[in-house]
Amino acid sequence: MASVEELVNSLYEMVQDAGAVPFTDKCMLERDRVLDMLDELRVSLPADLKMAQDIVERRNELIAAGKREADALKKQAEEAARTLVSETEVVRAARAKAQELVMNAENQSRELQKAANDYCEDTLKRTEESVALGLDEVKKARLRFRALASKEQ
Repeated sequence: MASVEELVNSLYEMVQDAGAVPFTDKCMLERDRVLDMLDELRVSLPADLKMAQDIVERRNELIAAGKREADALKKQAEEAARTLVSETEVVRAARAKAQELVMNAENQSRELQKAANDYCEDTLKRTEESVALGLDEVKKARLRFRALASKEQ
């Protein structure tokens, strides 16, 4: 069985090579041969058309699948971008909070250090005053002891 293209080419050649009917634009063809070729075309054509339709259908399915995959990839990329933006904002907020906590800790540290210094200063001052009073008492007691010791002699 010849292909559709071969049959069409053969019919074309038959018409082109056919003898002309005198005084007309018409030609004479072998009826049986032309009819046989047309029958072959009729048989071949549906199979070729079906194959072409199958190819078009498969192409359309591939295009649709490609579009679905592209949409899914686009959706994934958009979600990833939203996640990155969200994570960036979370990191930025966390850094700001961390900086605030560090500043508060440093302020509290300075306040505690000042309070500890003030407390130590006050305690040392009171200790110094107590020691000075104690020294005065010791000096007075020594003077009394000398005074008593010189009376006895």
